[in-house]
Amino acid sequence: MTADEIVAVIAARMPEADPIRVEGDDGVHFAALVVSPAFNGLRPVQRHQRVYAALEGLVGGAIHALALETLTPEEWAARTPMR
Repeated sequence: MTADEIVAVIAARMPEADPIRVEGDDGVHFAALVVSPAFNGLRPVQRHQRVYAALEGLVGGAIHALALETLTPEEWAARTPMR
């Protein structure tokens, strides 16, 4: 599994998510940032569950480990400098 493949799976199943960034170069350990309005009002564990559901069983299989950072667009905007 590659980082680009994980991005493609999440983007296909969470089309409102933007940006989606995934890093990892050993094929099994990854870190992902997913920004989605669907996370509004959800606790961090619920946000992670949404991403795991989008990956449909790949975590624990093709993806051995996935560190997640899940943000709402407002949280993301607060971290990102205006350009």
